[in-house]
Amino acid sequence: MTRPVSPDQTYNADYDYKKIFIEELRPKVIVLRLGHRAERDKRITTHVALVARAFGARGIIIVGDKDPMIRSSLEKVLNKWGGKEYFEFKEEDDYKKVLREWKKDEKRCVAHLTMYGIPVDRIISEIRERCEELIVIVGAEKVPREIFELADYNVSITSQPHSEVSALAVFLDRLYEGRELYLYFRDAELRIIPDHKRKIVLKGKNINI
Repeated sequence: MTRPVSPDQTYNADYDYKKIFIEELRPKVIVLRLGHRAERDKRITTHVALVARAFGARGIIIVGDKDPMIRSSLEKVLNKWGGKEYFEFKEEDDYKKVLREWKKDEKRCVAHLTMYGIPVDRIISEIRERCEELIVIVGAEKVPREIFELADYNVSITSQPHSEVSALAVFLDRLYEGRELYLYFRDAELRIIPDHKRKIVLKGKNINI
């Protein structure tokens, strides 16, 4: 149900919110953050993980330096804002092993986000239709040439230099056609009620709107 909204009209708990549940988002996505450097990339890698969660991915694999601070930051968000029921955090040493094991199933695909790839709008429909599960590679340091070869799709989000965080967000938004913006976290202990003027946050377990 759609209701008109004007500047003097606020949302409230009786508003008919559109809800999308995680199992409705297909294909299933796991983000692989490649080449994480603990001292240099801590903030950006944390943001990659937060975007992955908020935009509908099922988890993140970090390849590179071990970094307990990232796990800690992500767990705090999962516990308060939801997603701990399904969102997985893993650290791996060998990206080749991860990708080769993944690709043993022909229904699984690998997409690598790179400014040198095919523009996202030209390839995203094929990815959506072909792949039941998808690893999305987001590089930190210079990406090895082998990644380009292991990937089923090398995808560009513009052919210009910018942030890997923005690239991941745009890719997931194109993949899910905006439906992820309504992702509803069943296990959230904090939930925002949209409002034009005030900050309204519901707190507590088993919140439902």
